[in-house]
Amino acid sequence: MKNCLTTLLIVLCFAATAQQTQKPPLHGKKWMAISGKPLAATAGSMIFEKGGNAIDAACAMLAATCTMWDVLSWGGETQALIYNPKTGKVIAINALGVAPTGATPGFFKEKGYSFPPEYGPLAAVTPGTPGGLCTMLAEYGTMSLKEVLAPAMEMAEGYAIEAQTANSMERGKKMIKEWPYSKKVFLPHEGSKREAPEAGEIFVQKDLLATLQKMVDAEQDALRKNKNRKEAIYAAYDRFYKGDIAHEFVRGCQEQGGLITMEDLAKWKVITEEPLKVNYKGIDVYKLSQWTQGPAMLQALNILENFDLKSMGYNSARYIHTLYQAMNLSFADRDFYYGDPYFAPQEPINGLLSKAYAKQRAATINFESNNASAGPGDPYPFEGKTNPYLQLLNKRGFTTDTSRQKKSGGATPSHDATGMTFFTSKQDEELYHDRLWRGTTSVEAADKDGWVVSITPSGGWLPACIAGNTGVGMSQRMQSFVLDSALNPFNVVEPGKRPRVTLTPSLAMKDGKPFLSFAVQGGDTQDQNLLQFFLNMVEFGMTVQEAVEAPNINSDQLYLSLGGAKITDRNPRPGYLLLNDNTPDYVRKELRKMGYTLSFDDRTSGPVNAIYFDWKHGSFWGGSSNHGEDYGIGW
Repeated sequence: MKNCLTTLLIVLCFAATAQQTQKPPLHGKKWMAISGKPLAATAGSMIFEKGGNAIDAACAMLAATCTMWDVLSWGGETQALIYNPKTGKVIAINALGVAPTGATPGFFKEKGYSFPPEYGPLAAVTPGTPGGLCTMLAEYGTMSLKEVLAPAMEMAEGYAIEAQTANSMERGKKMIKEWPYSKKVFLPHEGSKREAPEAGEIFVQKDLLATLQKMVDAEQDALRKNKNRKEAIYAAYDRFYKGDIAHEFVRGCQEQGGLITMEDLAKWKVITEEPLKVNYKGIDVYKLSQWTQGPAMLQALNILENFDLKSMGYNSARYIHTLYQAMNLSFADRDFYYGDPYFAPQEPINGLLSKAYAKQRAATINFESNNASAGPGDPYPFEGKTNPYLQLLNKRGFTTDTSRQKKSGGATPSHDATGMTFFTSKQDEELYHDRLWRGTTSVEAADKDGWVVSITPSGGWLPACIAGNTGVGMSQRMQSFVLDSALNPFNVVEPGKRPRVTLTPSLAMKDGKPFLSFAVQGGDTQDQNLLQFFLNMVEFGMTVQEAVEAPNINSDQLYLSLGGAKITDRNPRPGYLLLNDNTPDYVRKELRKMGYTLSFDDRTSGPVNAIYFDWKHGSFWGGSSNHGEDYGIGW
């Protein structure tokens, strides 16, 4: 009876406040442009107003966010899902850079690293965003590179910088001073008390402007030689990866101790892929494949489909517990089985995404207490194969014996060097959560002709190491590799290989038509927040703006993908749970009884941006996060 009343109260409390969002929903009939910065969304709207489609607008927003160092730069990586209304298919864009020549476990171990470094030239994979932007524009856009880059180039010439980015430069100035090309760009007032730009100051990037101009010049020269629009855009692509831009990028990288070579740039290619998908109660949810963490959300949906979530009540103790357990099981698989599908060994992704495997995993959930040692399962039998890593898992203290898991509430905890540790100080906790939540940006666009784009770009964030006189900050994504196959045999660093990243745009289709386009800033929390955003709409009937603002939970029970010099820095914190400040006392009490250690914040939804397709009225609903500077424009 008590549980029923608790559920009813929570549902009624949410219903009573359902319309009181901090930001209004966006509405549009012709197009929608949403991103992590107001100026970036404005860039998208400018392209739409000039007749561009959603791809053109998305590329303009991507270019603007990179130019504004919105926790990324031009040397980072771009991951996208595109719905093509002409074919009725969802396309995946893999524009993630690769480990350069010489990047081996032995190389980094000899330098004393447990993981590749967080910052600097040795943290860099090859740049992916210029190639990703050019490929999306050439293949699916309608405009020229010159037109699409115009807003970003005007910004590189000088724009009024916002406080968030300017203050990031000031905070990171000690590291920035180690890199001469970064110092030149980010610290225009070197020697003053404040060496970075002030908020509102006109921030100028001459070198970046010159690089973008070279790309546009290559395109325009190709057009004068009677090349078509697509060929001309690829001429700009080649100038970046094979021409004078590439030479200066490599020179600047190697001068500062980096490994990237001309051959690394020339051999790298954008890959257009088939995305992965699962069906959740009649809705097809699409994600990028196992070189991202995206399939973890798909696995969690498969597990949660076995429970009546709506009857539990939004953010009741039982609902929170069920989410936490499902996410932990999915992330345990992510941490051990995900990696670059173009390198051996081959990940068991079909088994991981099978409904039967999810049902087996769901059956191991203990509803009385948290399973503090949830480990990877065994998806291989669901592909008709034998798991070649059982001995490795057993050595680490994990068991894939489901009968033992159900009896004990999970795998046997490990006590070796990869075992679980807890926070030793407030500073330790803050550092951990900085790495857990470490952000990026998102780009969402849709138009009246049916094109839909969801992008989660990242890499080259502040404090960034700029490669020579290109104005291009290098990626820091190398840190997402591991150096020891005991941690993940599929994600060991190797030249030419892509690291398993956290970046994870999302698209959902219903009745053969777009239903949702959504993405979020963050690190390992991305698919935690996106999962809950999706369930907020599908299970609890929230509007898109309500769903992006609604309180979510965050689990710390996973291996971090970013930061931390030692293995123990990245270990899971079992039972650690972030809740919203407004969580009722009785829910907190029930969760503590289950073994959770609770922390609280006033905003826990994650900075989600999304577009909902209202086919009843023939319009778009846009949801733009209330976390910070996320912004959307619709028409």
